[in-house]
Amino acid sequence: MECAGKGSRRTQCSGPTTRRCGRCGAVAYCSISHQVSHWTVHKEECERLEQQMKCADVLNEFPFAFSQEATVQVCEKQETRCSFLKKRGIHQVGLWMHECSCGAAVDSLYHSRLVESWNLLRILCPCKGPSSPIPKHLCSWKDYYDWRCIPLYSPVALLLHWPLTVYHAIQLAAARNLIPEFSNELRIHYLGPDKELSQLAVFGELIALFQGVQVHVELVGPAIPQYRDGEKIDLYNYAHCIETDCICKSSSENLSLHVSGKSSEVRLRLHSGYYHDRYRDIAKDSLPHLIIAPNAGIAAFMSWLPTIELIKTINIPAVFSDYCEEACHLAACCISSVTSCPLTIPIQLNPFRQPMVVEDSALVLPCYSNCFLFGM
Repeated sequence: MECAGKGSRRTQCSGPTTRRCGRCGAVAYCSISHQVSHWTVHKEECERLEQQMKCADVLNEFPFAFSQEATVQVCEKQETRCSFLKKRGIHQVGLWMHECSCGAAVDSLYHSRLVESWNLLRILCPCKGPSSPIPKHLCSWKDYYDWRCIPLYSPVALLLHWPLTVYHAIQLAAARNLIPEFSNELRIHYLGPDKELSQLAVFGELIALFQGVQVHVELVGPAIPQYRDGEKIDLYNYAHCIETDCICKSSSENLSLHVSGKSSEVRLRLHSGYYHDRYRDIAKDSLPHLIIAPNAGIAAFMSWLPTIELIKTINIPAVFSDYCEEACHLAACCISSVTSCPLTIPIQLNPFRQPMVVEDSALVLPCYSNCFLFGM
């Protein structure tokens, strides 16, 4: 963890961040001098962070058998993401390649291949269609695991938080009548994909989550290589398990679900660049029902300002997520300053956040991918 006062003084940090703020406990410092010099900045956020720290235990609550190992033990340096994955035989393989810092060294060309294997036994992953219709509303990871008949010791939620967050964002927008009813087709503009580019097969789960609906997802962002611009990927099935005799290996058995004679599929299309630069061309073919921006970091990147202005102008509802509540608060301030309007979806905890804590986050607060949601 970096010293919160880094850069607030011209002197370099003197060592490890062993001093925490005595009030909020959410930020740490390398020395008294850096803590004192940073107070003019920190005093504006201290009380707010104190309230967020009181909810830290709630962030770590998951129904999984591995929850302590993936949350508290990682925070306390008893475990790492690498050690967690190694114990389950999924370290640096298949869809799991970029779930730890080791994956950062992998050739970027790995992104260009559609990886389709969970590298798990069939009992541990949703490699084929659900055995029962989807409940009216999934509200938690336990709801989802029960419906898909997956045991709570399976780690697949570490990847499925992408499609489940999309599902939950749609539910939030629909509950507030922000999007029109859809029955045959759902169009989503998905902003800022990065790690997802090596995990696109997990979006096949949208086939089960939106049964009988054609789901079109336009993925737009600067992390998409120029040579992949315009690439189309059709997902008719689910990522495979590791067992060679499973029916998920049979195309005839693992075709998209059929509900009332309608086939489901997920169509992905990649666009390199910023949304405000690419929107006009994309919208010619795909006017979205909803815009979704996972782990957006709105307050950290100036490039979001013209995108927010565009979203306000086109009047399409947008749902954002971020790693912690403080990042969402700062983002909400940015959105308010640009739009002069309050959030249409208030900041709230995402029940489908990734159930493994981010290592070495900037705050002492536990951070999770897709942790909190909010919308405009």
